[in-house]
Amino acid sequence: MEKLEYKKVYKELYLPKEEPSVIDVPEIGFAMIEGAGDPNGEDFAEATEALYSFSYVVKMSYKSKDVPEGFYDYTVFPLEGVWDLIDKDKPATLKSNLKYQIMIRQPDFLTPELFQRFLEETKRKKPNSKLEGLCFVRILDGLCCQMMHVGSYDTEPVSFARMEAYCEAQGYQRSAKTHREIYLGDPRKTEPEKLKTVLRVQIVKK
Repeated sequence: MEKLEYKKVYKELYLPKEEPSVIDVPEIGFAMIEGAGDPNGEDFAEATEALYSFSYVVKMSYKSKDVPEGFYDYTVFPLEGVWDLIDKDKPATLKSNLKYQIMIRQPDFLTPELFQRFLEETKRKKPNSKLEGLCFVRILDGLCCQMMHVGSYDTEPVSFARMEAYCEAQGYQRSAKTHREIYLGDPRKTEPEKLKTVLRVQIVKK
């Protein structure tokens, strides 16, 4: 069975260039958890662990007695986060003021019914209180501006400024205050200056 490698099959979504571009993002199914506060805290770490635990249960389901219809082998997708502010009057750099939806894309064969089955299985195998808030959603981001940010998360404002300038020059404007980040590097194992993160904002034509 040939494995689906997301960086090859969905290259335009996960490996953009280090300069802004426009992309039309299709509807995608995600396992998602909502939260708030500093992403360096314990809550965020537990939510991330819950998402990965669930995602690996889905991936390994080919070993079960009841293999999902349409199952195919694949590489687990990267962690993603949609970020917003709790208090819009406070600076975006204040991490305790952040609220988020973190998520991992799921394979096309995952249905709402299979989601419930695998969620219960994850609760048995990898107990985690954050699994109570795990849900399966389909999200259509549509028209977006994106680019690859290389470096520390704290230097992302430089890349967002480039994206804003690009959109202005091309006749686009942001249609939402939130932004999406796709984490292609592990900050526990990668030097900050080498981290790769896809940055994406929703846009419309002016």
